[in-house]
Amino acid sequence: MKGLVLGGVSSGVGKTVATLATMQALSDAGQTVQPAKAGPDFIDPSHHEAIAGRPSRTLDLWLSGEDGIRRNCARAAETGGADAGTDPDICLVEGVMGLYDGDASSTAMVAAALDLPVVLVVDAKAGMESVAATAYGFREYAAEIGRDIDVAGIIAQRAHGGRHEQGIRDALPDELEYFGRIPPNADLEIPDRHLGLEMGSEAALPRSALREAAETIDTDRLLAAAREPAAPETPAEPAAPVDATVAVASDAAFCFRYPATIERLRERAELVTFSPVAGDPVPDCDGVYLPGGYPELHAAALESAGTLAQLGDRASDGLPVFGECGGLMAMSRSLTATGGGGAGTDTDTEPTTHDMAGILPADITMHDRYQALDHIELEAIDDTLTARAGDTIRGHEFHYSSADVDSDARFAFETVRGKGIDGEHDGLLAYDSLGTYAHVHPESGAFDRFLESL
Repeated sequence: MKGLVLGGVSSGVGKTVATLATMQALSDAGQTVQPAKAGPDFIDPSHHEAIAGRPSRTLDLWLSGEDGIRRNCARAAETGGADAGTDPDICLVEGVMGLYDGDASSTAMVAAALDLPVVLVVDAKAGMESVAATAYGFREYAAEIGRDIDVAGIIAQRAHGGRHEQGIRDALPDELEYFGRIPPNADLEIPDRHLGLEMGSEAALPRSALREAAETIDTDRLLAAAREPAAPETPAEPAAPVDATVAVASDAAFCFRYPATIERLRERAELVTFSPVAGDPVPDCDGVYLPGGYPELHAAALESAGTLAQLGDRASDGLPVFGECGGLMAMSRSLTATGGGGAGTDTDTEPTTHDMAGILPADITMHDRYQALDHIELEAIDDTLTARAGDTIRGHEFHYSSADVDSDARFAFETVRGKGIDGEHDGLLAYDSLGTYAHVHPESGAFDRFLESL
């Protein structure tokens, strides 16, 4: 499997649309595409999967380490993306923010770690020769700062054909390839909300518009530029199975989970899923994992369905529950969606408060602006579900909610980097359960520890 990285000159340049159009073009050319995302995002990968038909891999140096992202890439090549069937021909990695942006895991760092060439997405709406100058600057900057990054060429976003396209092509220096353009098209816009774009299952781009854009992409040049990603120095080793059943919440309220996490749980234990929004009963299991997602958009349904109340009863009887971000919110006593434009709410409604599972001693409030956005590092105070005392684990936090925590609440972690729950701690403890604002990747070892503690 060969690979390419699509990096942007900045956030908002249209990387996701360019990536989806390129996936469509390669698929139409008979290539089996393995999607991937640089950075810890859950939303863009849902759009990848809608087009490529296989889970998108998460490639983040802070979460997984250099060898970890190489193992993740290799796993996709070896297994055909776990449940995806045929082995992929090419891995297409969508970048995060601008190419060089991010101190913990930029797109450039991921491209360098995997030794993959970069296709630069440049906004050409109001430029021709300046587009070439921008791309050339991005290529030369790598050498200036001593980074081994190969900017191979560009895709011109929002570029017309004819004189506009020709002007861009003529201005590009010989060492930069022109891989095509994404024409302006209102149908190629994905609605957004707090936390980013809407999920792929909710707002998938029209295939007709994507195929029209795909016709402007030069797949032969892309395939010629692609190369094999760097192999991991330490291949993944199978872990011993655990005699346990893990129940994973899976629905529109709990949809933020990495494919590698589900794979790891399935490798080592029996995995069953259930929907709290639909009112499914909590399965017979040894532990529950509540991923992040959008409980604030489904708070009324979660309250009335009864599953969370049942989960609270089971947790008080000793069932271990591990919740991340949205999972933490659902494990708390209550969730208040603010009126007047609060994230995920109608702008003209009064604040509404809904009962949640009541496991954790906290009440959650949604806000208009995000409360935390960063890579995070945590140090375990004592042994807990996802770490042993003194261990450090790395993750990511991005949320619009805050937690009002009881004064006598117990925390699992001190924050080395990031905000956590109160600026100094993350990981609320109650019974044998744990809720964090941090999302972690299985390469951190957190999910192995979770399984082994059941």
